[in-house]
Amino acid sequence: MTEINIDTSALESMESLLGEQFADTLDFCCTEFERLGSEVLATIGRDKEAAIRHSHSLKSNAAQFGASSLAEVSRVIEQNLNLDNLAEAIDASNSLMAQVTGSQAKLNEWLASR
Repeated sequence: MTEINIDTSALESMESLLGEQFADTLDFCCTEFERLGSEVLATIGRDKEAAIRHSHSLKSNAAQFGASSLAEVSRVIEQNLNLDNLAEAIDASNSLMAQVTGSQAKLNEWLASR
C-alpha cells in the first residue's frame, strides 16, 4: 500500500492566502495532479525533457498544496531523470498515480472537514 502524506500546515497557509478562491483552486490543483501525472507516465522513457518538465511541475504544485508524499515521488522521478537514471525514475513512477489519487482523496477529505 502506498503511504499518502498531507502537510496540513501548507494547506492552511494556502487557504489563508487564497481566501474564498481556495476551494476552487484546490479542486483545479487536484485535476492538475492527474493531468501532470499522466503526462509524466506518457513521456517517461520517450521524451526526457518533457518528463522532467512535467515531474517538476507536479512536484511544485503538490508541495505548494501540501501533498508531500506526491511531491516526494515527483522529486525522485525528476532527480533520476536529470541524472540519466531512467530505471530508477521508472521504478518511482510505478507509484505515481496511486499517489495522485490518494492525495486527491485526502485533500478533498481535509477540505470537507473545514
